[in-house]
Amino acid sequence: MRSRIMRSVLISVLGAGGFAACASTDPSGGTGTGGSDNSTGAAGTSGGAGTVGAAGTNGSGGTTGLGGAAGTAGDGGGTTGTGGATGTGGATGTGGMSGTTGAAGSTGRGGSTGRGGSSGGAGATGGGGAAGRGGATAGAGGSAAGRGGSGGTASGGSGGAPGTPSGEDDGADCTVAGLPDSGSLPTNAKFPDPFKKLDGSRVSSKAEWRCRREEIRKLAEKFAYGTKPPKPEMVTGTVSKTTITVKVTDNGKTTMFSAGIVPPTSGSAPYPAIIILGGAAFGAPLDSGVINSEGVARINYDQYVVGKEGTGRTNKQGAFYDLYGTTSTTGLLMAWSWGVSRIIDVIEQSDGSVIKADAIGVTGCSRLGKGAFTAGVFDQRIALTMPIEAGTGGQASWRGIATYGGQSLSSAYTEQPWFGDAFTAFTSSPTKAPLDTHELVAMIAPRGLYVMDNPYMTSLGAKPSHAASLVGAEVYRALGAGDNISYVSDVAGSAHCSQRPEWVAPLKSNIERFLKKTGTDPGVFKVSTRATSSLSEWSDWTTPTLN
Repeated sequence: MRSRIMRSVLISVLGAGGFAACASTDPSGGTGTGGSDNSTGAAGTSGGAGTVGAAGTNGSGGTTGLGGAAGTAGDGGGTTGTGGATGTGGATGTGGMSGTTGAAGSTGRGGSTGRGGSSGGAGATGGGGAAGRGGATAGAGGSAAGRGGSGGTASGGSGGAPGTPSGEDDGADCTVAGLPDSGSLPTNAKFPDPFKKLDGSRVSSKAEWRCRREEIRKLAEKFAYGTKPPKPEMVTGTVSKTTITVKVTDNGKTTMFSAGIVPPTSGSAPYPAIIILGGAAFGAPLDSGVINSEGVARINYDQYVVGKEGTGRTNKQGAFYDLYGTTSTTGLLMAWSWGVSRIIDVIEQSDGSVIKADAIGVTGCSRLGKGAFTAGVFDQRIALTMPIEAGTGGQASWRGIATYGGQSLSSAYTEQPWFGDAFTAFTSSPTKAPLDTHELVAMIAPRGLYVMDNPYMTSLGAKPSHAASLVGAEVYRALGAGDNISYVSDVAGSAHCSQRPEWVAPLKSNIERFLKKTGTDPGVFKVSTRATSSLSEWSDWTTPTLN
């Protein structure tokens, strides 16, 4: 289905509530046939995410915290060196790579407000210590305790509300070598082992996951989405009560776009916020009353300004392609993700009086759910990712689509340039792909992930989506954050992108836990019997116990 047609259909029904009016239209494209998503057993009703506490009596970040006990001075004379006076990781946190090297300049990454945050923290209930990621404030060189903090409380276990990850790509300093070529990839019908590193060894500690995650990121960029460029040379803008303006300069070129803000009528500024792909025009089928009552602002983001649909692969248009070229091999989903990251850049640079930079969520439905999922995968500053009925190009597994049904990979690839150009090698042979979407789910760990699915439309791929979420949850569990992922497809009614009462309670819990950092409710897996997968069907590896 072409964007032009979709827009005309939507415009005719916007008075009925944006996407909710698409009851008989599937913006994901393709209609799918057959009943391959019929019930195949009740396996996985508990979701596989587990609630096993990995922290023990001292949190599960380990006894030394990655980065050692003493951060070095900044190379350029930074006040304290990256990671602060006592290095990173703290007593038990697993983060802390920021303490290993200082960066240049007295006010740069080695400065007194640099990476790690002034307090570091494992999360409100200590489970964040299990995953050990991020401090409560995530600055850029904090002075008191490096990223990772003191490791959380003695209870550990559920994963708690994790601290803010440090930066858009926390593993950017990891060395990734030996990426395979497409012509030398073996066939693997199962989901690739997310714990198996490129050198053939397996991840054995939580600290090692940081650089393994970066390996998966590079594989995803090379083979699926195209490259997300490093942070541009200059990002500037403004944040008012109603608008965020973004100006980006890179490669000697400049582009601009903006996003609207709808502040809540409850709570007080600065607010947590949810970036909504499609914004006011299309919206997301989430209960706006819950979002408003929780004191959360909505940021309406028109992703088409950043990456336009309907242009083909050799004439891509939008703010992203203004900078990186109309023939860029990077697809629209990554371009939209890039736009979300630039909005967050501007929020971080603001005075903090309107939006909290460390309390950002992202959501969208259908093709915009694909974009929301991609944004959460590729920016670790996003505290809560909420894709809705995202289908192919979202978290629905590529191998699972070939087995269970859903919009085919070739259909999604040709409908719009959502994927990067290189993905064409796998549209008819997903078993050759060196990764699958369960590893993209894992890239979000230990941050909050709430997946909402529609089991009634085969083209939306709820069953392959459950498979990827279920297997990806094994990484959450290994990191001691099994309660940080939720998946709900047990819903009544089949209308695409419609608001569902079954999504309300988990929405409230996830907002309170990951955006407001006040909640402790564990994640849930509520899976429709119409679209249930199982861990054993896709995994021929075992989940390790990570120290």
